[in-house]
Amino acid sequence: MVNVDVLPGISTLDISLVRIDYVPNGVNPPHTHPRGSEILLLVQGTLYVAFVISNPDLNPGDVFVFPIGMIHFQFNIGKTAAVAFAGLSSQNAGVITIANAVFGSNPPINLDVLTKAFQLDKNTVKYLQSRF
Repeated sequence: MVNVDVLPGISTLDISLVRIDYVPNGVNPPHTHPRGSEILLLVQGTLYVAFVISNPDLNPGDVFVFPIGMIHFQFNIGKTAAVAFAGLSSQNAGVITIANAVFGSNPPINLDVLTKAFQLDKNTVKYLQSRF
């Protein structure tokens, strides 16, 4: 990851860059960037990438854009490693991993809220919270 914390010289340029290496079946879980859009370039392998509302497969050379704040993920569906580069329109785009934010919050979100929001029983919610 190259952002303003790692390379102060990019301060005020509104850019950052990350290289992402995926093992076979590796996943970058559902997350969002609250302060920047992302453009992802796949250079090796095959990824399944999506917003919550789409599902294209990426092949080397393909590019995918995730608008600011849109929940998205990547999953290596290939048999070999995959490598991608992501550029973000912010020197510090931030990242919020959805499962961590919901089930790993401190203090925890009320059990009744999560039970109703995800249509799960309380034991399942307790189990998910215990994983974080």
